Amino acid sequence: MSQMFGKSIPFYKMQGCGNDFVVIDNRELGVPVEKMPEWAEKICKRAFGIYADGLFFIENADEGSGLDFKWQFYNSDGSRAEMCGNASRCVGRLAHALGIAGEQHTFGSDAGPIKVQVFPLQEEVKVQLPEPKDVKLNQTLEIDGVEHHYHFANTGVPHIVVQVADVETVDIKKLGSAFRYHKDFAPAGSNVNFVQIDDNDSLIVRTYERGVEDETYACGTGVSAVQVTLHRLGLTDAAVRVKTSGGEILKVIIEGESVFLQGGAELTFSGQLFLESLNLDC
Repeated sequence: MSQMFGKSIPFYKMQGCGNDFVVIDNRELGVPVEKMPEWAEKICKRAFGIYADGLFFIENADEGSGLDFKWQFYNSDGSRAEMCGNASRCVGRLAHALGIAGEQHTFGSDAGPIKVQVFPLQEEVKVQLPEPKDVKLNQTLEIDGVEHHYHFANTGVPHIVVQVADVETVDIKKLGSAFRYHKDFAPAGSNVNFVQIDDNDSLIVRTYERGVEDETYACGTGVSAVQVTLHRLGLTDAAVRVKTSGGEILKVIIEGESVFLQGGAELTFSGQLFLESLNLDC
């Protein structure tokens, strides 16, 4: 079959709380960085590709870095992301399964080294996210003549946090897009999280993700930004359980200045990708 359809390469499809990703082991394949945005856009495209929220490449760590490996991460529109919480749990579990790294390891991202703890029996992974920065509480901005209150934190990538009484009533795509493209966050834009507080240790969060430009089933760095801001306001305990749009539960734990994200990470399928069908080459 491979002769009929041309060159093929192996891929893995993973999901963490409904946030799904295509993974390519690039350690020997050697896809150059300048071609990766095109690969992400074509492979993640619905109907014509595999379809996913993002694509990441696993690569050998730079010599002397002290890392077990590094990744190159891209959103479905081909834009590069500094970090992704759910994807970091997925890459940690896959790297362990492939024998690239142990149950405890560290990989390199644009946001810095990410520490990982894999729990194989529970099919869960815990990661330590970059230390939050640019935290801003009780901010306001105007959208279509209406003043909105929000908080902000960068947990590897920028996140707006908006408290609401009922997340189910929010038009995530419309309001999320308005926040994401607001001039106050130009030119890079920001992810947007809408949170409903059920209790001190229980939250419900829906997220609009830049790069996907729509609501996703979950966002690890997003729920972490929610917990960082709400905990600093005294509204949550140090450890919370967060229900995401996909119905899954993510745990976010604050220990001092460190933020940890824990939840499921699953390999859903693997296969062969025929490059000619997507007009791709190495």
